[in-house]
Amino acid sequence: MSNQITHSFLMIEPIAFGFNNQTAVNNYFQQKEKLDFSAVQQLALDEFNSMVAKLQANDIEIFVVKDTEDPHTPDSIFPNNWISFHGDGQVVLYPMFAENRRQERRKDIMDYLIKQGCTIKNIDDFTFWETQNLFLEGTGSMVFDRENRIAYAALSERTDKFVFLQFCKVFEYKPVYFSSNQSVGGVRLPVYHTNVMLSIASEYAVICADCIDDACERKMVIESLEKSGKELILIDENQMNNFAANVLQVENKLGKRFMVISQTAYNSLHEKQIECLRKYNELIVIPIPIIEKVAGGSVRCMMAEIY
Repeated sequence: MSNQITHSFLMIEPIAFGFNNQTAVNNYFQQKEKLDFSAVQQLALDEFNSMVAKLQANDIEIFVVKDTEDPHTPDSIFPNNWISFHGDGQVVLYPMFAENRRQERRKDIMDYLIKQGCTIKNIDDFTFWETQNLFLEGTGSMVFDRENRIAYAALSERTDKFVFLQFCKVFEYKPVYFSSNQSVGGVRLPVYHTNVMLSIASEYAVICADCIDDACERKMVIESLEKSGKELILIDENQMNNFAANVLQVENKLGKRFMVISQTAYNSLHEKQIECLRKYNELIVIPIPIIEKVAGGSVRCMMAEIY
């Protein structure tokens, strides 16, 4: 399917949300919260419900599935890492870095979507790569330009080059891979997911080019985006740390386009950057501070597109 955006999304309602030590080893956005477990869960649930309500109020179709207490999956609120949908009933399951995140993959979720009228004809299962400690975490690891059949990937412990190339070969995407780093305690370390430093919409791309330390790689990525007709909205590393690239262009049932962005991200942007975004779509601004702080991901991670 070539369309860049969709109006249907899977979201997972948290039941035991919390800090995940297994992901914190390479997700440098995560921060521990002093509040107790039940308070953090309640705040996250309130933020989640408010986000769903705001999206639905704009005629965006949301399929909500509740998480389960057993097994304990603190990051289940981010379904886009274990599953992606590709039109014509094509679904992909992905190999996950953290062992406790692998338990997020649930057949009953797909059964539910089928009952709701979603078409699931074929499942491509890449999860066997976990046995070789090779990972590719869905649309966290890859940012798709579906219209131009290009997949972008910032390589890291969670985004293996070989598995990425295998995916691109199977689904006929042109691969664009590179290294992306952020400053952590004065040291340059890999950005854990591509979708925190790059977002591709139908007419533009939000990118933290400063994260691509290698000048040749930076030039390659920028030229690829520009060649495919995207206006570049450049953000700095501080804005990336505030999730300004972890955003998603969506379309409602009437064909109206929006950019879903967190309040944290929105507050970090300059006036000209906001004007540029609004030139192409309205903004839906979502406050999710506890989810961002504890889990190290923002609104884009919470929405798995259904094509």
